[in-house]
Amino acid sequence: MSKVTEYLQSIMTKIEEKNSGESEYLQAIHEFIPTITPFLEKNPAYMEQNILEILLEPERIIQFRVPWQDDQGNWKVNRGFRVQYNSAIGPYKGGLRFHPTVSASVVKFLGFEQIFKNSLTGLPIGGGKGGSDFDPKGKSDNEVMRFCQSFMTELQKYIGPDMDVPAGDIGVGGREIGYLFGAYKRLNGYHTGVLTGKPLSYWGSLVRTEATGYGLVYFVKHLLADQKDSFSGKKVIVSGSGNVAIYAIEKVHELGGKVYTCSDSSGYVYDPDGIDVALLKELKEVKRARLSEYPSARPKATYYAGESVWTSTESYEIALPCATQNEITSELAQNLVTQGVKVVAEGANMPSTLAAVHVYQEHGIQYGPGKAANAGGVAVSALEMAQNSQRLPWTFEQVDQELDKIMATIFETCRDTAKEYAVPGDLLSGANIAGFAKVTQAMISQGLV
Repeated sequence: MSKVTEYLQSIMTKIEEKNSGESEYLQAIHEFIPTITPFLEKNPAYMEQNILEILLEPERIIQFRVPWQDDQGNWKVNRGFRVQYNSAIGPYKGGLRFHPTVSASVVKFLGFEQIFKNSLTGLPIGGGKGGSDFDPKGKSDNEVMRFCQSFMTELQKYIGPDMDVPAGDIGVGGREIGYLFGAYKRLNGYHTGVLTGKPLSYWGSLVRTEATGYGLVYFVKHLLADQKDSFSGKKVIVSGSGNVAIYAIEKVHELGGKVYTCSDSSGYVYDPDGIDVALLKELKEVKRARLSEYPSARPKATYYAGESVWTSTESYEIALPCATQNEITSELAQNLVTQGVKVVAEGANMPSTLAAVHVYQEHGIQYGPGKAANAGGVAVSALEMAQNSQRLPWTFEQVDQELDKIMATIFETCRDTAKEYAVPGDLLSGANIAGFAKVTQAMISQGLV
């Protein structure tokens, strides 16, 4: 056993003992640790300084209760979280997720991934994440407002424009960001840059809504261009029907491809004529309806209740999972191989299990991990911070062009780093090594802090 392998195994054993039962977090660590082996073999000083073990320990984890009152006057309580994972290259930056599955394990996995995602953007932002097990679905606007105000009453103690800048995530859109910003402002005064994803009327950024979906497609566009190919005529399968999925579908269609599917927690739609983006936006952004209503306006479309989009038997060339973590198992990944998929790029965070990733790699599927492929959202969040600092709004074209450039740089960084460390084509290793190298260089230069 090599010295590096022995070191990494000892670190993994410690992490498993300290975080027993935190399956999402341990999955992220298991995915990450083996990929940095070539870097440590080439740079043993990082191992001698034990910088990996220091990096793996979050700088700060905050958990708090969130009491609130429903419309019937009943008292309720939820848990709130914020993981401030690493600030070596900038203030903590990462979204807030409101969903019943949110736990310490989930926010730690998301915060850990965010470190490297933010590093890859080339922008000065560290890694953090947070949220609550509160479910905004089925709640009135007033209930959501009361919850957000209570949540921010505690969170505001730990955030600020130059310290920690949260954004939205699953369950946290413009409505929630507005209520959170209002509560922060009442307690601390008008600090424009304390939250990103704000409405345009008070210093939000154009393209922020579209950013993760557009950025995902730009990443794949540059991957295809590197192979002298394009989206033109490509058949694409997409999961999800939130912001990421909607705007990924929109951008694929703009670039000449066609998306045939989308999904929600109740099932998925297959439309042989391609997903109607205007109809999807109306259902999800205006009516807040279920996808089961889609075929009533598109008679050729079929809705598959209770089924995963990844069980589809149609043939596709590109897969864009944009829903949630672990939606693609090894069996479903094998189905993608059978369908003829050549590229999988993740719009969601960790939508592929480790076993699924191994299937991609075994069958030569080009795999764009979420920390690289879905970094467009946080990239435009950082651009929103820049606009807030300048007190100058940018045009849609300015932000969109900058986003495209950032996604090109991320792809090239992953590609070139993979080549440098003798794992050509392995964009996961490229992303992890590039992110790790940048963050740990900053940590070492700042001393033992």
